[in-house]
Formats: sequence, C-alpha cells, structure tokens
Amino acid sequence: MAHASVGHVHLKVADLERAINFYRDILGFELNQKFGTQAAFLGAGGYHHHIGLNTWESAGATPPPRGHTGLYHSAFLYPDRPALAAVLKRIVEAGIPLDGAADHGVSEAIYLRDPDGNGVEIYRDRPEKDWPRDNHGELKMGNAPLDLNALLAESP
Repeated sequence: MAHASVGHVHLKVADLERAINFYRDILGFELNQKFGTQAAFLGAGGYHHHIGLNTWESAGATPPPRGHTGLYHSAFLYPDRPALAAVLKRIVEAGIPLDGAADHGVSEAIYLRDPDGNGVEIYRDRPEKDWPRDNHGELKMGNAPLDLNALLAESP
C-alpha cells in the first residue's frame, strides 16, 4: 500500500506581506510565486511550495480566539543543529517571542507563533541511531528543557 506524506500547509492570513516576511525572512523559505496581494507560495529545496498563504477570506482579520478548534501548529524540519540555530538567531533578532522549547530526545524543538497567531514548531531531528529507547527497544521520547543559549552558540 502506498503511503501519504505532507505536501504543504495553506494558511489564511490577515496581511500577505507580513506573512511572507515571516516565512521567508525569518524561517528561511523561498518565495516561489505570488498572486498580487491575495496569495503566495513558498518552498524549500526547490519544491514548488510547502506553505501557501492567502487573504481570500481573511484580509485584515484577527486570529481566532484561544480555546477554539483549528490548527495547533505547523512543524518545519531543519537539516541540522546549525541550521536550526540560524533560524533561532533570526527569531531572537526580530524580537519574536517564543512559546517554548524542548528536547524530545528524538528532536530539538522551538515553539512560537506567526504574525497571525498560528502555532509554529521549528525543529531538527537527531540521527535515528541516537534516539532514546527503553529496555524493550521502544521509542522513549521526552520533554526536557532545551538550552537555547547553547543552540544559539552554534549559529553560523
């Protein structure tokens, strides 16, 4: 049986340029196509788009209130610790607040919100051979604190 994979996330945003600036300039995605002030498509590694942004139903809108259903977060995988550190450095320099950070054993993750209040996780995976396992070989993920200063020290 064939398996599915995630192709992209498409977000309603209030201000297209503000959202482009966040996903391109802070998170590092490439702007591949833009349709005026209504939609944009960003990707990484030459892919046509991992992120779609539009204002078709949301231009000037406010984020949904907390406690309602909707997107919890989008997660973006970076290839290694220095790449994750470089994004964290841009986040800090831009004054964007963090919601949290954690060492999950299998990965190191940082949580924040985009300009429209959507949850964002940026992370890097450890090599699978280094994933923590219990005595039976089962995956044993955790939620330990992540040392952000040590990570920032690895920024190129």
